[in-house]
Amino acid sequence: MAPNPGSKVFNQIAIIGVGLIGGSIARGALEKGIAGEVVLFDGNAEALKRAGEIGFGRPAGSLAEAVANADAVFMCVPVGAIGVVSGASVVAMKAGAILTDVGSVKGNVARDFRALGRTDIHVIPGHPIAGTEKSGPDAGFASLFENRWCILTPEARDDADYVAATDRLAAFWTGLGSKVERMDAARHDLVLAVTSHIPHLIAYNMVATAYDMEAVTEGEVVKFSAAGFRDFTRIAASDPTMWRDVFLNNKEAVLEVLGRFEEDLTALRKAIRNADGQKLFDTFTESRRIRREIIDAGQDTASANFGRDKPKP
Repeated sequence: MAPNPGSKVFNQIAIIGVGLIGGSIARGALEKGIAGEVVLFDGNAEALKRAGEIGFGRPAGSLAEAVANADAVFMCVPVGAIGVVSGASVVAMKAGAILTDVGSVKGNVARDFRALGRTDIHVIPGHPIAGTEKSGPDAGFASLFENRWCILTPEARDDADYVAATDRLAAFWTGLGSKVERMDAARHDLVLAVTSHIPHLIAYNMVATAYDMEAVTEGEVVKFSAAGFRDFTRIAASDPTMWRDVFLNNKEAVLEVLGRFEEDLTALRKAIRNADGQKLFDTFTESRRIRREIIDAGQDTASANFGRDKPKP
């Protein structure tokens, strides 16, 4: 159920980690009136100070202070740090509060949350599928989640309080402009391996390959970059700590999808070697159809340069 415009979902929320996602949640919650107060904490003192200067919310002096009175605590830290930071947080959280996250992997978060030992708080893993290649407090903006999906992976429980807490968290994300889907954690991790994790791995590897090729100079790679390679470099500019943790924590799903990708790549290599134009044409035609479906679903536009503004001269 979506909140009415300007209606509060939570009296107070805590944002732990004030980068792109955490900062965007804070800004959106305040601008849209769905949280009465936002309290911030980050292990990086300079980032926390900057977030306060920007107006994300009230910086707290400690993690315990940040979460103590929060109705919902959002873990906006790298996937590999969620277990440790959550463990340090729950001891100070009030009964009945919601503990959630924004990580791109859900299986490990579900396991970490289950091990916390607090049965009187509601642990609900989450993942807003939104972002840019930018990072840090200055990267956050309130409209980041508008018309984007947010996936929640609640536990398989049917007690009324937990269901109500999940509905409340869903209403918060709806208030930020997101479309909310509920999904099993293992299913989430497989789907995201296909749609996000493997594409990032390919982008990082392609940029590294171009850099390492001795037959083509780095200067030529930069000077003559075509649109496809520029898109690879944009993706590869994403936060390396975050993506390192994603691949380490979604290893099984990534390896499964990577195996299928390698099989399909081998088939294309064979088609090129054998001059099998029909195989190439059929593959490219199918890929083009999926691109149109993404545009029709509102997840990108048909504008030139894959929906992004052209560089200024």
